[in-house]
Amino acid sequence: MANIKSQEKRNRQNEKRHERNKAVRSELKTRARSAVEAAEAGDAAQAELLLRHAQQHFDIAVSKGVLKKNTAARRKSRLTRQVRTLRG
Repeated sequence: MANIKSQEKRNRQNEKRHERNKAVRSELKTRARSAVEAAEAGDAAQAELLLRHAQQHFDIAVSKGVLKKNTAARRKSRLTRQVRTLRG
């Protein structure tokens, strides 16, 4: 346990940021999974729409500092390739 006031405050800030970032990462996983599921179901139009939304959320995560730029680019690329392959 911290004995210094500034460290106690830093711990509180880190906890808040951790919860906020966890929510953003969870949203990313949900968006990606829904795009893949739509592609597996054979709904091409819905899969493309959900893919676009997932890509936008990756960009939002980058702007919030949750993900690094190249990490988001890599995940977007992999997701796009997966959806397009499943879509047929």
